[in-house]
Amino acid sequence: MERRNAWKTYTAEQKKALDALCESYKEYITNGKTERECTVISLGAAKAAGFVSLEEAVKKGGLKAGDRVYADNMGKSLMLAVIGKEPMEKGLNILGAHIDSPRLDIKQNPLYENTELAYLDTHYYGGIKKYQWVTIPLALHGVIAKKDGTVVNVNIGEKEGDPVFCVTDLLIHLAGEQMEKKAGKVVEGENLDVLMGSIPVDGEEKDAVAKGVMDILKETYGIEEEDFLSAEIEVVPAGKARDCGIDRSMIIGYGHDDRICAYTSLKAILDFEGTPERTAVCLLVDKEEIGSVGATGMESRFFENTVAEIMNLAGCYSELALRRCLRNSAMLSSDVSAAFDPAYESAFERKNTAYFGRGMVFNKFTGARGKSGSNDANAEYIAALRKVMDDADVAFQTAELGKVDIGGGGTIAYILANYGMNVIDSGIAVMNMHAPWEVASKADIYEAYKGYMAFLKDMK
Repeated sequence: MERRNAWKTYTAEQKKALDALCESYKEYITNGKTERECTVISLGAAKAAGFVSLEEAVKKGGLKAGDRVYADNMGKSLMLAVIGKEPMEKGLNILGAHIDSPRLDIKQNPLYENTELAYLDTHYYGGIKKYQWVTIPLALHGVIAKKDGTVVNVNIGEKEGDPVFCVTDLLIHLAGEQMEKKAGKVVEGENLDVLMGSIPVDGEEKDAVAKGVMDILKETYGIEEEDFLSAEIEVVPAGKARDCGIDRSMIIGYGHDDRICAYTSLKAILDFEGTPERTAVCLLVDKEEIGSVGATGMESRFFENTVAEIMNLAGCYSELALRRCLRNSAMLSSDVSAAFDPAYESAFERKNTAYFGRGMVFNKFTGARGKSGSNDANAEYIAALRKVMDDADVAFQTAELGKVDIGGGGTIAYILANYGMNVIDSGIAVMNMHAPWEVASKADIYEAYKGYMAFLKDMK
């Protein structure tokens, strides 16, 4: 039952294709560090590949087999579809992933000064080990919406010569009491504030440093302090995704969870040639890290509404046809899995864990303890997927998220399963999951891309 290391199987031509894919992926996560940025990049690529908006499809008079269409949800989530030959009522082949990642979010009233140091107050987003976010170079990414309707894009800390930011930590010489605390309390959430500046403005008696920071922001972006009330600014690790390992076999970067699956899913539908038998869909959503809530999360009606719009443009919409379409669909809920780490072997069960280099991962179930909160995929569906992957010569493995009772996690899978469709969790194994810098195998990225292509083409 042990799966073979995919690196042992590659030809020179395949290694070249692998390298090209991974170089483009590094660029994607380097430039797409927020859900908004990922949506912009993905939309640009989709348009270049011939996808048109729902509004453009209306002007064209509808949709037919082979047409490519997209829907943008508030600039934070995205759905792409290639219309298939079969009636949509017979179901879709869906790749779904999320494009939000753990981070720090700037609060709405964030700027303050303490002992002539200026800070931005934050609230962490998603599940993080808070101590991992101190003393590392950080960047600010996001938007500031002004009352006049204009939206200002913010990106500080990524360009050569940009300043970076940090969350400070207590020096080891004075940290005796701190080091006695449990890991979850070593750094408190309210102490994850970003250090912004230290030069006081001349002639100011109170909060002179904070005013100096605000002067710079006003000069650079034309904003007032009150504009923070309608801002979405995310604090993320500064720097590029890079090769990891002397053999360059891995990638270290911010946001592998889950942009590594989002990118390979996106690339698969963009590279799809011809007309699929079943309509192919790529769904990139927001808010998974905090429960898939809100208008841009998977719990919203965005997906269902967009399918209805597409069916209407294809001339096959009815409420019953929509329900049948959703029920008859097949989905890969593409999210990362925990890669086996020999340094923490006690958290894993060797026979049922994911390993670097052994291909894309299928998780029959996730959840916690007794599979609580899980989508548990049907055996028949897994058998059909095994055939698709084997026929396409895709390296794959199966895994659970750690030992029973050790922990657990969830994805968007159960939400789509509510429609009655077949869904399974699949994706790529990652080390350092939810840390500022995560690590993944290039071979697994390549195999996932191949697997997603095969799924869109051949899943019946």
